[in-house]
Amino acid sequence: MTISIPKLQHTDSGNFFLMAGPCAIEGEEMALEIAGELVRISNRLRIPLIFKGSYRKANRSRRDSFTGIGDEKALKILAKVSETFGIPTVTDIHESHEAAMAAEYVDVLQIPAFLCRQTDLLIAAAETGKVVNIKKGQFLSGESMKFAVEKVRDSGNNNVILTDRGNSFGYSDLVVDFRNIPAMRENQVPVVMDVTHSLQQPNQTSGVTGGRPALIETIAKAAIAVGADGLFIETHPTPATAKSDGANMLQLSNLEGLLERLVRIREAIR
Repeated sequence: MTISIPKLQHTDSGNFFLMAGPCAIEGEEMALEIAGELVRISNRLRIPLIFKGSYRKANRSRRDSFTGIGDEKALKILAKVSETFGIPTVTDIHESHEAAMAAEYVDVLQIPAFLCRQTDLLIAAAETGKVVNIKKGQFLSGESMKFAVEKVRDSGNNNVILTDRGNSFGYSDLVVDFRNIPAMRENQVPVVMDVTHSLQQPNQTSGVTGGRPALIETIAKAAIAVGADGLFIETHPTPATAKSDGANMLQLSNLEGLLERLVRIREAIR
């Protein structure tokens, strides 16, 4: 599965592509630090890289949770990452009116899992002409995502990616059904495994989402083995101090070794 994304490098390597970065943009220095390390690693391993960072976090459990540093400020930082390193960027949007605004700064618009059935949101994202990455709802099967794809395509945009991030398992856990990867690939679109969000433990009584980052490698290996086209991994130099989703992020210093092992799996199944 291939898709045209501006500035995407190493597309002839045969590797999976990588969406990676912090959960939320916390500041320019942090974003550039993470991006620089991601670029170094991805260039060495010839992995196509899309830098990820949410300019705003709208779906928080508690009112006092970190939501961002300001929309325009964060979007300008994403644009600076792209300009500095010559790589594409992706960010979430949550309401229809955000699509055109975010599209001025990033290359890929991401639809959060909880919002993947929001028709107006999907159409607004599609009409920007940008690549649209739709996360599969935790409440949906892989097969049912064909309707989300149709909404984007019927709006005149064929640049669609689908991303799995697990399914709800009881009240406070998620489980990954790897049948969803081949099911979503039936739509003839690239399919991504969101490794870190699939290991969240949502709806904790504290109002702060938990996670099981020790299983990141397990989920990532399985996803590549069953044919995922890409991986989505949130990473931070010090997850314990991250302002959003630190409980399930991968420590940045552990990323290179993980990707080396995943590249070998990719080579084995090609």
